Amino acid sequence: MMSRIEREKMTIRKMIALYCRHHLKQDTLPEDYRHLADFACRRLDHCRHGEQKPSCRDCPTHCYAPKEREAIRKVMRWCGPRMIWYAPKEAIRHLLGK
Repeated sequence: MMSRIEREKMTIRKMIALYCRHHLKQDTLPEDYRHLADFACRRLDHCRHGEQKPSCRDCPTHCYAPKEREAIRKVMRWCGPRMIWYAPKEAIRHLLGK
């Protein structure tokens, strides 16, 4: 069974890929978004809360640098409502995981 951290890493990569493909109309991940996905996964790997971590929005410890925090917010704001259409399984799993 996949750990919560691994599921979150998979979900964030999926959200960034969907954002780039459908919102930015890019077939491949631009370098900035590849960096953002890698950054997010590194932050998840080093999360002080581990498997009991709350959602990033509700977390008392903000571990993202300001530039990356704003970029990930933009991706999540756009992708969040659309995940049910583009990746229904991941969207439902993400909602139930809260």
